[in-house]
Amino acid sequence: MTNLIEKIKMLTSVKQTHTKIIEGSKITIRDKIFIKVFRRNTVKGDTDHHYDTFEIPVKRWTTVLDALLYAKSCLDGSIAIRYSCRMASCGSCGMKINGIPRLACYTKVSELEGDTITCTPLSNFPHIRDLVTDFSQFFDHHRNMKPYIRNEYADIKLEEENNRDKKLLREFKQTPEEVDKYLQFSYCIKCGLCYSACPTAGADLKFPGPQALAQMYRYLADNRDNAIKERLNIVDNQHGVWRCHFPASCSVVCPKGVDPALGIQLLRGHLLANSKNEKKIAELFNRDVQER
Repeated sequence: MTNLIEKIKMLTSVKQTHTKIIEGSKITIRDKIFIKVFRRNTVKGDTDHHYDTFEIPVKRWTTVLDALLYAKSCLDGSIAIRYSCRMASCGSCGMKINGIPRLACYTKVSELEGDTITCTPLSNFPHIRDLVTDFSQFFDHHRNMKPYIRNEYADIKLEEENNRDKKLLREFKQTPEEVDKYLQFSYCIKCGLCYSACPTAGADLKFPGPQALAQMYRYLADNRDNAIKERLNIVDNQHGVWRCHFPASCSVVCPKGVDPALGIQLLRGHLLANSKNEKKIAELFNRDVQER
C-alpha cells in the first residue's frame, strides 16, 4: 500500500505537458512555463540590457499578460509593463513575444511552442524601461493624418451658433454599402504592432507608418468627409505613401484584422488615378427635435 501511494505521488509531481488539437488549433497543455523578460532602464541611462527568467504556474487559459502580472506581483515588483483593458481593446500591452509583435492579453501561453517565452519591447519605438516604449512619435504621425471628419457641416461650434434658437439635430445619411468601404479600417486600436513590424518605419522616422496611412484611407473612403485633395497632399511625398515597400508584415501582426497594407494600396490607387476620386458626399439631414 505504501509503494502504491509513493507511485501516485511521483506521477502527480511530474510536470504534465502534452499537445491537443482543439477546433483546428494546436494547443500545448502545461502546468508551468519559464518567461524571459527584457530588462533595461533607458531613462536612468542604462546602456546594457539583460534578461530575467521567472517560473510561472499556468493553466490552459493563462495569457502572456497573466504570466507577466504573476511575475510582477509575486516574484519581482520592479518589472515595467503597460496594460489596461486585458481584452484586446485598448492596445496598451503590445510587445514582442518570441520575436513577433503581439498583444500580451490576446496571446495564450498554450498557443505558443516551447517551455520558455521571451518578452521584449516593441521595435521601432524609443525605449523607456523593460517592456515599456514611447508612443509619442507614433501618435504624432497619427495626428498628422487629421483623423476626424473634415466637413464644414460637421463643425460642432457652427452647429451651436446656427441652432441657438432652433433645437435641430443634424446628421449625415449613409447606406450600409457606404459604411462598409471604411468600416474595416475603423477597427484600429492603435496598439503599434504594425508599426513595430514595418521595416520602413525603422529606417525612415518621417514615414507615417502603416497605422497612420491606413487611417488616412479610412477617412478618405468615408463619404462624410469632403477634404479629399487636402488629405492626398499630406501623404503624396517621398516620406509618405510611396515609401512603403509592401512587405505586408503589418497586416500579418494586426490583432483586429484591419489589414493596413490593403489600406495603403487603396490609398495609392487614388493617387495614381486608378480609383475615382469623385465620391458622393453624404447627404446632410436635419431632424426637428423640438419638444411637442
